[in-house]
Amino acid sequence: MLQVPFIRENKEAVIEALKKRNIDAVADINNVLSLDVKRRSAQAALDFLRSEMNVSSKKIGELFKSGQAAEANEMKKEVSAQKAEEKTLADDLNDLNNQLQELLYTLPNVPNDLVPAGNSEDDNEEVFREGDVPELFEGALPHWELAKKYDIIDFELGTKITGAGFPVYKGKGARLQRALINYFLDKNTAVGYTEVQVPHLVNEASGFGTGQLPDKEGQMYHVGIDDLYLIPTAEVPVTNFFRGSMVNESELPILCTGYTPCFRREAGSYGAHVRGLNRLHQFDKVEIVRVEHPENSYAALDGMVDHVKGILNELKLPYRILRLCGGDLGFTSALTYDFEVFSTAQDRWLEISSVSNFETFQANRLKLRFKDKDGNKQLAHTLNGSALALPRVLAGILENCQTPKGIKIPEVLVPYCGFEMID
Repeated sequence: MLQVPFIRENKEAVIEALKKRNIDAVADINNVLSLDVKRRSAQAALDFLRSEMNVSSKKIGELFKSGQAAEANEMKKEVSAQKAEEKTLADDLNDLNNQLQELLYTLPNVPNDLVPAGNSEDDNEEVFREGDVPELFEGALPHWELAKKYDIIDFELGTKITGAGFPVYKGKGARLQRALINYFLDKNTAVGYTEVQVPHLVNEASGFGTGQLPDKEGQMYHVGIDDLYLIPTAEVPVTNFFRGSMVNESELPILCTGYTPCFRREAGSYGAHVRGLNRLHQFDKVEIVRVEHPENSYAALDGMVDHVKGILNELKLPYRILRLCGGDLGFTSALTYDFEVFSTAQDRWLEISSVSNFETFQANRLKLRFKDKDGNKQLAHTLNGSALALPRVLAGILENCQTPKGIKIPEVLVPYCGFEMID
């Protein structure tokens, strides 16, 4: 959530920056500043009235002590009237605060200067590419056909049990899935991330804290009777560890990693481009989350990018990195890099990871602060990334590593899954 003082001091810069997201924010920013003026005025009036009431209360006590009961009782009537006025002012202030908060919840993060302008994913900027696209043999298959051929993923059974987008992994498919999870976690913990296991449902406050709520796109599954939400990513529960926290500067950075299933409604996703593992309602992902000092967060983002690059290099999958344009940038992000692996059998790029810096946007919602060496309180920066999302990594392995004799498992995964081929 954007900070009001920041908007107040940088009005034109905020409006101009949000244009990168193709948003005309003039009216909203003016409304924020207008509500802020009214809120501060109401707060000042309430503070002044309470100060007067405190003076009057002391005076009443003095009058009673000095035997001036009539004057004291008369003044008590005035204080009673002031209490009614106080309630009205407090209610007005609370209403203004709520209006301001609701409006701020609708404003996305301000893009970093590095974010290119653009309308959609077609305008994202490629910044890196690695790996050779393999030449497949005649008759090579997309992963959904390979899954059926080798009986490792059953999409129809998942549809029978739950519905489309909930696959069942079987045999070597399930073991390869487990191998990838353990491999990703080991790579993350090896560089200092603390592994955590977290709830797969969160409350409303957690959803608001990381920016998934309000859910304007209807992507979250809601358990109405308990008012809980199935997590769309481990980012939500892990980052909410620090909701309402005051940490010491010496504790930064804080690094966490966790594996969870993820649940997304993916409303409106249809067509051949979402076949098989390309778009699911339930999928597995290993996440990395960082809480950083503002001065170090962009160096940390670069480090996260390098970390994911290292994993993909070991898997020997062809991939590229995109810097997302304003029109494709997530609501909470200031800067995001997407990793895409090339699916040779489908002849297209598949997104497998997003690595983002949210700067103070989430921290302001979470009230996540740190105390610097001078004792000053500052908002921390939060970052997160997929390291990695499994479905499309698995799709890339199945398609790019297929041979006429079967699917050759990347060498780095063999110790984890215990076999070299799916055949």
